[in-house]
Amino acid sequence: MPREISLAEVEGFVGQEVGVSDWMTVDQKRIDAFADATDDHQFIHTDPVRAAAETPFGGTIAHGFLTISLLSTMNFNCLPTIREQTMGINYGFDKVRFMSPVRTGKRIRGHFVLAEARFRGAGMLMTTYEVSIEIEGERKPALTANWITIIQFDPKDRPDAKP
Repeated sequence: MPREISLAEVEGFVGQEVGVSDWMTVDQKRIDAFADATDDHQFIHTDPVRAAAETPFGGTIAHGFLTISLLSTMNFNCLPTIREQTMGINYGFDKVRFMSPVRTGKRIRGHFVLAEARFRGAGMLMTTYEVSIEIEGERKPALTANWITIIQFDPKDRPDAKP
């Protein structure tokens, strides 16, 4: 996959895996920082001793919302930029499913399939990615979702714009 594509090329990638991110480790420091940012200090995330003793996970696990938030980093790591883009907007998610917990210390990476790309208005392209986060060495992904984004661009750059 090229690192940069044009608006005119986007529709040609629909149905294809357009990016696989690098591996990243989800360590306790990252989990604790997320707990501090969200005030979610449930022991399954922040108390390794208690989580090892009282849960089936063998220790702490990442918050589901931490895992899904890491898609932003994964996106920037592996998806091509669109040459004409002026900004990208997170529009939301459909069908989010947390399939398997991310145990502390595990490595994860994102997979992105461009499911849909359609122009909305003069200067917007709405894209839907089927995303999954793989956990290294595990059969089931951490999560699956449909991620909807909006790419903004100057209307004169639209491929079907009249000169």
